Amino acid sequence: MQKKLLVVAAMSALLGLSGCGLLPEKTDETAKWSAEKLYAEAREEMAGAHYEAAIKLFQRLEANYPFGTYATQAQMEIAYAHYKAQDQAEALAAVERFIKLHPNHPQVDYMYYLRGLVNFNDQIGFLSTIYSQDPTERDPKATREAFAAFKTLVDKFPNSKYTPDAIARLNYLINAMAAYEVHVANYYYRRGAYLAALNRAQGAVTDYADAPAREEALFIMMRSYDKLGMLPLRDDAQRVFTLNYPNSRFLNANAGGEAPWWKFWSKSGPRPAPKDALK
Repeated sequence: MQKKLLVVAAMSALLGLSGCGLLPEKTDETAKWSAEKLYAEAREEMAGAHYEAAIKLFQRLEANYPFGTYATQAQMEIAYAHYKAQDQAEALAAVERFIKLHPNHPQVDYMYYLRGLVNFNDQIGFLSTIYSQDPTERDPKATREAFAAFKTLVDKFPNSKYTPDAIARLNYLINAMAAYEVHVANYYYRRGAYLAALNRAQGAVTDYADAPAREEALFIMMRSYDKLGMLPLRDDAQRVFTLNYPNSRFLNANAGGEAPWWKFWSKSGPRPAPKDALK
């Protein structure tokens, strides 16, 4: 009992010394850094792919110098760093915060572009690259969100330097959404749900007239009509199909299949946050 009392007394004394400031306190060496030094150190961490460390320095920069040009630059950099770290939720939160705080900022178009990139790369997916999985077989939610983000950029900032790339990605996403509908139509067809297959294929033909997946969608329509015994409609679909795709691989079992349309995309490195504000 006496030993326990001595331990309690020693702990109390130690806490008392700490409260009196007799024990050394851990200091933050960045507390007195200039905005320029904080930014330079954060950028160095970014260059080394140390994104978590970079984010902390950018956050310190914004907290210590909230009214300078470095603060808005730090906000953009934080969003980009989260994106590079593949933290999609935090990246999107940082993007939305910037757009809300600075709707008229000269580089706000970049944030709209980054919002699209975050969702776009979620749609592509890291595992789909490794395992050569068709990205249209995944949940299309990210595809639609990426499309909406890039569409907003193109509509609001038609002359932005990011718009040409956004348009290219929009075309890709249109193809992805069409191919997803065809993927679902095939799923229904294989399970004998011919009416459901017909409806999804018909939707792809109607909504995505220029997409490569339209060819297969028409073929599914033709086969579904046949299975449903709707022969006049089958013949109409076949006439449209052969007129538009006379050399289709779906009509020639021995034809060599081309590489899937979605494999053409080569993900170039995303542009980092612009630094025009610091010039």
